Amino acid sequence: MVSKLDTTRITIPRSTKLQVRSTAALSCACLIQYSGDTLGRRYLLDVPEITIGRSSVNGIMIHDDSVSRQHVKIILSGNVVSIEDLGSSNGTFIHDEPVKARTILIDGDILRLGNILLKFFSHDNVESVFHDNIYRLTTLDVGTGLFNKKYLLETLETEFRFGLDNNRPLSVIYYDLDNFKSVNDQYGHTSGDVILRECAQLVKTCMRTEDVLARYGGEEFVAVLPNTDVRNAAGLAERIRESIQNYDFVVDRKIVKQTVSLGVSENGPGFKSYMELLDDADRKLYQSKKTGRNRVTT
Repeated sequence: MVSKLDTTRITIPRSTKLQVRSTAALSCACLIQYSGDTLGRRYLLDVPEITIGRSSVNGIMIHDDSVSRQHVKIILSGNVVSIEDLGSSNGTFIHDEPVKARTILIDGDILRLGNILLKFFSHDNVESVFHDNIYRLTTLDVGTGLFNKKYLLETLETEFRFGLDNNRPLSVIYYDLDNFKSVNDQYGHTSGDVILRECAQLVKTCMRTEDVLARYGGEEFVAVLPNTDVRNAAGLAERIRESIQNYDFVVDRKIVKQTVSLGVSENGPGFKSYMELLDDADRKLYQSKKTGRNRVTT
């Protein structure tokens, strides 16, 4: 039984609100999650059809038991966005009215999928940008500008499930700045923070747009590489190692050299969870440290 959630009702009838939309493309139309573990997450609606559900086969996957494996389908046709329930167990609602047939979405509509609330924003709604900024504040690491640990683990779990369900490779690079404590001790934490930020930017230049780079804690970082096998991940790890080794960090007008140690692991039948994959990459990172630092272990 799904509990009824409090949503803001619209008193103006839908029929009087429906109006001709802008002819601009709806590539930035989006849904923003208003409840659940990933509160504030923004989902772009930038393909002709996209399904939402609990399973990793969906374009938008929401981890909540009240959401069906394939709950709804979003359809973009010209300048119109509509929604269609896919026979979900707990139903789909717009402002607490059940969706019984394909229904056109109007800017500001509140959707309920089981216990999950989503708000629809059209392409020209500046409020969606505001909510996107709020979400970024909750997912970014202030010190480096990279994603934080929370976002990393959410992404890794999603990609792990998707990789298993679709037989798609997934690799992880776990790396750590070598002897970083001595940098902080010698030059101070402010200078250490500068090196952390510059290292983060160096690594970002090596990544693809679909990769996720995050600060895991302290001077530890993790890169999640979808659709990447261990051979290609190891090649990327080596490029990361070389880029940092060859870079001149300037601290107090002095050139400081920094290196990193890296561990690379690819998902496979031996891993039962995304954390086992991450732990394996961490063990390989430790092996790089143990055997001399400034190296990649696969």
